[in-house]
Order: sequence, then C-alpha cells, then structure tokens
Amino acid sequence: MGNRSVVPFGPQHPVLPEPIHLDLVLEDEKVVDAIPSIGFIHRGLEKLVDKKDFNEIVYVAERICGICSFGHGFGYCDAVEHIMNIEVPKRADYLRTIFFELSRMHSHILWLGLMADAFGFESLFMDSWRVREKILDMFEAATGGRVIFSIVKIGGMRRDVPNEMLRDFLKSLDDVERDLEIIIRTFLNDRAVKGRLCGVGVLTPEQVEELGCCGPYLRGSGIRRDTRKLGYAAYDDIEFDIVTSNDCDTYGRSYVRAMEVLQSISIIRQAIAKIPDGPVDTVVKGFPNGEYMTRIEQPRGEACFYVKASGKKFIDRLRVRTPTFANIPALTQTLRGCDLADVPILVLAIDPCISCTER
Repeated sequence: MGNRSVVPFGPQHPVLPEPIHLDLVLEDEKVVDAIPSIGFIHRGLEKLVDKKDFNEIVYVAERICGICSFGHGFGYCDAVEHIMNIEVPKRADYLRTIFFELSRMHSHILWLGLMADAFGFESLFMDSWRVREKILDMFEAATGGRVIFSIVKIGGMRRDVPNEMLRDFLKSLDDVERDLEIIIRTFLNDRAVKGRLCGVGVLTPEQVEELGCCGPYLRGSGIRRDTRKLGYAAYDDIEFDIVTSNDCDTYGRSYVRAMEVLQSISIIRQAIAKIPDGPVDTVVKGFPNGEYMTRIEQPRGEACFYVKASGKKFIDRLRVRTPTFANIPALTQTLRGCDLADVPILVLAIDPCISCTER
C-alpha cells in the first residue's frame, strides 16, 4: 500500500469547463476515493418564484443554464401548460422540436471539442467549435440570440420562423453534416483517442441503473431509455431510434453523443418537412392552479420540472432536477480506481453542467 494523499481538483482547472471541486484521495497515481463538492455558483433561481410572476419565470428558467437554455424554458412552459390545460398550436410544437434538436447539436458539438481538448487534441477542438458556430448562426437568424433565445412562452412561441428561413436551415445543416462526419470519423477511429477512452470509466448496465444515471451516460452502457419517446412537442410524429452503445465505457458514451448529433439533423429535417402552417401561440387567460411534473430529454439526459400553483400570479414552487445532478454519483464511482491522468476525461464524460445542477 502506497502513501495516501488528498489532492484538491478544481473548482478552477485548465481542463474543467465548469466549477466542480473534487477531493481526490490518492495512493501514488491511483485514485482510491473522490469526494465531490458543489455550490460554488448557486444563484437561488428557484426562490425567484416569490418575485417574478408565472410568465416571467420563463426567463428565469432559461437562465438555469446557457448551453441548454431552450430546454429549461420549454420544460417550465410545458408544466404550466398542462396545469392550465392549454393546447399549444401544432406549428409551435414543431418549432419547439426544431429548436430543441439544434440545442442538442450545439451542446454535443461543444462537448466534443472540450473532450478533445482534455487530452490535447487541439485541432479537433478548434474544428468542432468552428462547426458549432454554424448552429449558433441559425439561432441568431431566427431569434436574435446565440445562447439565450427567449423565444418559447407559455402557450407556444413568441414569434414564428418563416418557411424560407427553415429551408435555409436545411442547406446549413447539409454543410454541418458534411463537416461533422469527418470530425466524428476522426474522433471515433483515431488510435490516440481510443487509447484514452476505451476501457476507462467502465459501468455495467446494472450499475448505471442502480446509480440513477440518465442521458448518453445511461445509453452508453446499453440501456435504451430516451424521454423523447414519451412524445412531447412533436416527437410523436418523428421517426428516430434510441442511440446506444454496449461498450459501457467512456468511448461508448462518446459514441452515443456523436451519433446523436447526426440523429438530431435527421429529426430536424423530418420536422421541417412535416411542419404545418398556422399560428404559433395561443391566448393565455387566468392563472395556473394545480401541480404538474414534466420530464424532458435535455442534451445531458432526463430533466424534471415540477411546478405547483394555487391560482395566483406567483406560482408556489418550481423544482428542477437536472441530468448532471443525477450523473454525479456515477462519476464518483468511475473515479475510484482510475489513474490520476484520467480524472479530467472521466469528469468530462458526464458532460458536466454545474450551473444546471446548482441553480
């Protein structure tokens, strides 16, 4: 047995995109235990229901996280719409699906670059983020924003996206798909990449179920579970398979995310082909009275939005359970027994979004 030492890792570190702190208990170069600490960027967003009315909370929900802001705004709106029995116009459902999948692409491509950067693949990092800019350009054209869009509202969408612009999106997606296929082929087949990812952070299907994992972290161990199959927004009209991998390691999780980017392009193409004409919002009258919990598939996994209201302008409770929070127990499991050099890769394997986790 070697000498044991405790090494603090984070909250600020060159390879950490988010401020998470880990106390790593080391024996020489082996990690024998990892104790996570969160709370560095807690902002008390759920408490703001006391100060912002139920319509304004949409803007608060979007600011839970920048990268997956659209999904948070949608999740809150969907819960309130169920409480108030609001029927969202079909065109708005399709636009929500399109924006949701663009957000998934934006998030996964950003993660791909960060993962490449974690083990020194600088050119792949730059190339991934170059492609991501094309997704942000589409957001900017449609909403005026590149990260936070404020286009979703209770009852539908704040503004329509013209059909000509949607057709332009298809042309942009053709270019994105062509570039991504080259990047993904390089990422998944490169010998150096496989050397760093294969066999690292192994979790069996039984372990990911027991630890409550979600999203690509769950599907990377062969579990076929995707909340989009519940059929919210326009997903019940879209054909897609659940992407899984039986590798059960960091490579498998990377494969799932890479394939989901290409799958998102297919979903957006179907949505644009099927989108009906018509209004994009409906008039909202009165105040919400009741409670509801919505489950949606954010880029990192299943997110839950619980809303409780009692017929007043201000809702009583907003509770959000985010996917990173669900995946942190599995992260500490994979860190036990790993090499110190693999810690950044294992942290990035859950695609951490600590601002989502803490709110």
